[in-house]
Amino acid sequence: MNLESPATPLNPASPKPLFGSSLKELTSLMDRLRQPMYRATQLHDALHRQRVTSLDQITTLPLAVRQRMHSEGYTIGLPEIVQSARSVDGTERYLMRMADGETVETVWMPGGDGGERGDGTPAAQEEETEQTADEYKRATICISSQVGCAVNCQFCLTAKLGIRRNLTAGEIAGQVAAVLTRHKVEVGRDRINLVFMGMGEPFLNYAAFMDAVRLMVSSMRIPESRMTVSTSGIIPSIELFAKESIRPKLAVSLNASNDQVRERIMPITRKWSILPLLKAVESVPLRPRERVTFEYVLLGEVNDQPHHAAELVHLLWNMDAKVNLIVWNPGPDIPYKQPTTEAVEAFQAHLRNNGVPAYIRRPRGRDIYAACGQLKRTIEAPATPALVSISPA
Repeated sequence: MNLESPATPLNPASPKPLFGSSLKELTSLMDRLRQPMYRATQLHDALHRQRVTSLDQITTLPLAVRQRMHSEGYTIGLPEIVQSARSVDGTERYLMRMADGETVETVWMPGGDGGERGDGTPAAQEEETEQTADEYKRATICISSQVGCAVNCQFCLTAKLGIRRNLTAGEIAGQVAAVLTRHKVEVGRDRINLVFMGMGEPFLNYAAFMDAVRLMVSSMRIPESRMTVSTSGIIPSIELFAKESIRPKLAVSLNASNDQVRERIMPITRKWSILPLLKAVESVPLRPRERVTFEYVLLGEVNDQPHHAAELVHLLWNMDAKVNLIVWNPGPDIPYKQPTTEAVEAFQAHLRNNGVPAYIRRPRGRDIYAACGQLKRTIEAPATPALVSISPA
């Protein structure tokens, strides 16, 4: 494990971040600075495609313009990695600081975590095909969408933070840019998948989330087919999502096979029961061969019994869907336990034997609290609890 020291304190002056600005906004800025309109395109390209980290690197802009922007408080405004922790499995967890000092966590997973398997996309084919290290570089970045979270899932450490604020589109996409730059990733050559599964509920910050998606597709050149957004089941936002022309893959955190259990472990879902949720999900158009993913965190003796598996089959058997089974990742003061290896394998077998594709997600970064449900804006390195070992079949 490796911890980097936090960076120097944030400058108290209020900066004006440029990253995430639209071409229209940058055009207005260049107009105010009495620059030709093509300067806005140059600036937009430098920010989002070249991923510059300082105004001084934008040499296509005249020095006098850069100096004036400096004097007016403009900055690139990428989230700053103020701390990192590295897992024994190569996963890295970053504490990211925004311009106002708020922090979130972002995770880099070399090789991914198997979450795309079975979803019918090129990312799934890469997961399912053995490749040599020289053929391509593949990694997954797990992105946060809010500072904290309002969903209050009882098995998740992030829920203990509550909700502080939404992230802007620039702050969401900026996490990706900061990590890509850190690892010297070349988009288009290196295979990068994005999952909006970090801190927060993306569909409770819907406009900023979708603006970030559009920015990354149009300007950072990351295809939406390599993005997956996870929601706890915010039906109004799912209905909006179904109408989008640019749309990541959809994953729904179901986590229970009936409303009674789901409402107990995910209190926000009292607003939206399972059957209306499934109806909303079915309204989302899918790409050829694509499947919706249902995430199912297995909690020992809570939702992992044979009758739960049978109920889940009844809900999903006729949908274009697959299930990612996630063995619960422990956290301090969370009153649940991991399921047994036998319970996990039996649950998966029941789904598969009844026509529902089911995969066990590989846990990544458990030893540094970077796994699913463990993000909590921490700088500690807690002792790793005893963990269930499951073959990622």
